[in-house]
Amino acid sequence: MDINDPDPVRILSTNDCWELLLSSSFGRLAASVADDIEIFPLNFVAADQRLLFRTAEGTKLLALTVNNKVALETDDIGRADAWSVVVKGIARVLDTQAEIDAANALPLRPLVPTLKYIWVEITPTEITGRRFALEPEPERY
Repeated sequence: MDINDPDPVRILSTNDCWELLLSSSFGRLAASVADDIEIFPLNFVAADQRLLFRTAEGTKLLALTVNNKVALETDDIGRADAWSVVVKGIARVLDTQAEIDAANALPLRPLVPTLKYIWVEITPTEITGRRFALEPEPERY
């Protein structure tokens, strides 16, 4: 961030958001089922203007099949600044062998030693991001 910028919060462009998504691999997926919201930590990869992750049968996959509208948030905090990117989009399970083979070629491996054979793609409908200057709180009085 520009040290002379008086605003400690900067709205990021879509291109800036994609650059950060391409550099990130861990986020939180929010999904809504009925009147309940679930948040799942996951690792992902950004490729071809979409996000992909692997999963197994369970609550996360069930949530995506009930309501495919999701949000994914990823962020980073450094010493002088922080950023956050939120992607809202439509999730779908990859179902053709060609899609699965292409996804398997991406650099994504589970964080924990579990077998996850199901690929899910999020096609963004909205991307927003902010960068924050980490400075002391201004005098309040």
